[in-house]
Amino acid sequence: MFDLSGKTALVTGSTQGIGFEIAKLLADRGAKVFVSGASSDKKCAKASAKIPNSVPVRADLLNDDDIERLYIETGDVDILVLNASIQYKRHWDEYSAKELDDQLNCNLRSSYFLIKKYVDGMKKKKWGRIVTVGSVNQYNQHPTLSFYAVTKAALFKLVQNIAGDLAPYGITANNVAPGAIDTPRNCDVLGNEELKKQVEQKIPCGYVGTPADVAPSVLFLCSDEARYITGAEILVDGGLHL
Repeated sequence: MFDLSGKTALVTGSTQGIGFEIAKLLADRGAKVFVSGASSDKKCAKASAKIPNSVPVRADLLNDDDIERLYIETGDVDILVLNASIQYKRHWDEYSAKELDDQLNCNLRSSYFLIKKYVDGMKKKKWGRIVTVGSVNQYNQHPTLSFYAVTKAALFKLVQNIAGDLAPYGITANNVAPGAIDTPRNCDVLGNEELKKQVEQKIPCGYVGTPADVAPSVLFLCSDEARYITGAEILVDGGLHL
């Protein structure tokens, strides 16, 4: 079950956190995985070294040339997991133009162009899996994540709009929306016991999740066992959206 032997996967934003755990699990289940991040070749190589049957490939998704180069380096893939994102914590009226552009371009625009770039190869094979990584903030109103939430809500709407068009080719497109997860991005808040306690009080399950709580849902959606699921979303948030 959930065997990905013979498949190739690209996981963006996979040098740490949720993306790393997804890449590792897909590789554990037999896929050849491209581990990608924006900051440096060294960081990509360091993460890839911890994942058997993986290849590091750096790409800054704010750069159109890097998106093109990423495709040239990986070639067609069977599985595209769009996890990379940029997040600025600001009150809704405090964002600079660059901060708005960076979040929009990384979280949504690059995903659109990567899907366009990789989907032709999936169509030829009559098999493909596209999984975007959203956020519980699509549903909740967070005081400092308003525009980040907008980009994640738009990403899921993109998934819903393309899923029906791709389904006849054996390609599914789905979204996984994590809640409060213990990742490097959240270390400032979760490293403070009082703030962490405040977060946990909002979660019906009573605790903060880990990347290992998120990755299995992505694995499932990438598998043959999920062939009849498309245009859907799995919330992995301990009930935080409720």
